[in-house]
Amino acid sequence: MDLPTRPLGTSGLQITTVGFGAWAIGGGGWAFSWGPQDDAVSVAAMRHALDLGINWIDTAAVYGLGHSEEVVGKLLRELPAAEHPLVFTKCGLTWDINNPMQQAKRILKPETIRRECEASLRRLGIERIDLYQLHWPDEMGTPIEDSWSVMAKLIEEGKIRAAGVSNFNVGLLEKCEAIRHVDSLQPPFSMINRNAAGDVLPWCAEHKTGVICYSPMQSGILTDAFNSDRVARMAADDWRRRGPEFQEPKLSRNLALRDALQPIAARHRVSVSAIAVAWALAWPGVTGAIVGARTPEQIDGWIGAATVSLTPEDLSEIAAAIAKTQAGTGPSQPEKSAPLKGKSA
Repeated sequence: MDLPTRPLGTSGLQITTVGFGAWAIGGGGWAFSWGPQDDAVSVAAMRHALDLGINWIDTAAVYGLGHSEEVVGKLLRELPAAEHPLVFTKCGLTWDINNPMQQAKRILKPETIRRECEASLRRLGIERIDLYQLHWPDEMGTPIEDSWSVMAKLIEEGKIRAAGVSNFNVGLLEKCEAIRHVDSLQPPFSMINRNAAGDVLPWCAEHKTGVICYSPMQSGILTDAFNSDRVARMAADDWRRRGPEFQEPKLSRNLALRDALQPIAARHRVSVSAIAVAWALAWPGVTGAIVGARTPEQIDGWIGAATVSLTPEDLSEIAAAIAKTQAGTGPSQPEKSAPLKGKSA
């Protein structure tokens, strides 16, 4: 199956407009888990994503406290080298192995970045990471210039192919850009969390920095089958139980917005999930969307986003639904400038 691709900024990486998000496959038992997960099902889900044409997987060291990378590594070992997807991962969150439910600390010291890079390479079983990203801004007082300089050195040394950041604001992006081009930004972006459209997306478009947005379905809310009862049935260690968007009054507003997408989904003959992801992809500057899945069937639910082109009328209808439901924050409709065009893979 050929999926459209877009260039990730000036990195030289050509990626499908949707990628496989490996957060949930880290499994349970840590501060931001999605609950228990079967590794064999995770590998089957990733294989299915690749069979459908997806050419990249996004993970992070902290997902499952190393376990997500190990599961991705298992997949890679089972595949011929020629069939390997691009592998993106992240660093900068240091956890306490003796207290896994404690939130990881945001540390971007040069020595810890190097140490984390080597550990990720071992867990993944690869010699070079295609895109290495600083996961969150440092909270320990490390100058971002020091952190970003070591990322540039890792590229020079051949440990990583491209360097990006996640959850950074414009001020931090500017400081990084002054040292070495920022290949990509990974911000949260969905119909509910639209804040990136007001600042970092325009910055990235202007600076030719790729954007791979995460949580375009708002961690499951903008999917066809989600409802309020689902929250009560979530695993005890599922982080979404305490997520603000999963609590009232926000949850009802969010579900009302999801329901308003059903006529649009019917017109395009795809799922509501696919419409939610396609909306994120319609914004100028967005290269691709990271979409999580815990089973092969879940991928079938949103893969249609890769080939859906929302019309100006669709986007206006969604903006009107956002205004009516008062769900989320941020700009509600892209300007008339055209989004990035894809090309057949």
